[in-house]
Amino acid sequence: MAKSKAWNYEETVTKVEGIIEQIESGGLDLSDVFSQFTTATNHLQQCKDFLDRQQKQMHLLLETLEDSSEEDF
Repeated sequence: MAKSKAWNYEETVTKVEGIIEQIESGGLDLSDVFSQFTTATNHLQQCKDFLDRQQKQMHLLLETLEDSSEEDF
């Protein structure tokens, strides 16, 4: 059984950019536009969730650093 490839932010953004280019080119049927738009929206939600998690982690790390600095004084 093959391992699934880990999710990657940059690759997901590249997929969204490709979808946007396809939609903007005007070469897709209307049903394909809606399908691709749905896919892009799902990818963008994944990216937003990832960035939200990373931001929370950064805030926690900064709080830890600040708490550590305050204890040194």
